[in-house]
Amino acid sequence: MRLMSFAALIFGAAPAVAETEYLGSYAWPDKQHRFGGFSALEVTQDGTSFVTVSDRARMVDGRFSRDSDGLIDGVIQTAARPLRNGADGIMTGPGADSEGLAIDAEGRRWVSFEGRARVRLDSGAPDAPRNLPGAPDFAELQLNSALEALAVGPDGALYTIPERSGRIDRPFPVYRFRAGMGWDVPFSLPRRGAFLVTGADVGPDGLLYVLERDFAGIGFRSRVRRFALDGSNETVLLETGVGVHDNLEGLAVWRDAGGAIRLTMLSDDNFRFFQQTEFVEYRITD
Repeated sequence: MRLMSFAALIFGAAPAVAETEYLGSYAWPDKQHRFGGFSALEVTQDGTSFVTVSDRARMVDGRFSRDSDGLIDGVIQTAARPLRNGADGIMTGPGADSEGLAIDAEGRRWVSFEGRARVRLDSGAPDAPRNLPGAPDFAELQLNSALEALAVGPDGALYTIPERSGRIDRPFPVYRFRAGMGWDVPFSLPRRGAFLVTGADVGPDGLLYVLERDFAGIGFRSRVRRFALDGSNETVLLETGVGVHDNLEGLAVWRDAGGAIRLTMLSDDNFRFFQQTEFVEYRITD
């Protein structure tokens, strides 16, 4: 799919464009997950299992059923639990808006929030969540548009990106947390057109993949861009028309049995009956 936004010509030099192939979509029925609002996604290296987080403080584990061509033909939920807030119990209210998810090499699960901007380690134990210290900029991020995307690098560093950058001509800051060194902003991503950040992952190739969304009034457009971990080598992998997919917010990047990089995405149904929770997959072909 080689599509290019005219906005790229307005907001700076046009990035490179790569070839991707649409593989398929699978709608996950409400009666199976009984929740919705899924905003983040992690997929195991073999593409068989996943973890997702809802934007109402709930974490769900699941397993994919795949056909002979490796396409998703079923989803089985294997675990589900609310995110807890220590002695305060189950998280509720504006502070419970969980949006990003990253699982590091040790299997630890990190969650980012956009209501009150923060990143925390979530062990699953009710009394043991641990918030990382906040970066000075977090308090200045826009309400309900804060830390939407979260990813972990090969060295264990965490990268988080707000949904909005402020002005339309301002790039998206990429915040990095390294143990013993705290937060910094090693680079930013150019903001191109009306797209806003919804998800991110660092792929098995060590590159940063960013999922973006634009709501066009009658439906959603989706875009995925790829960068080196210094913000260079911007490449557009796909950009869809309005209504091709639902509200894609979660992104996981992995390598399939054929050696190709695969993008698995998950939509947030916003708890509305006319939207759906769907898994969507593309494969990078060049």
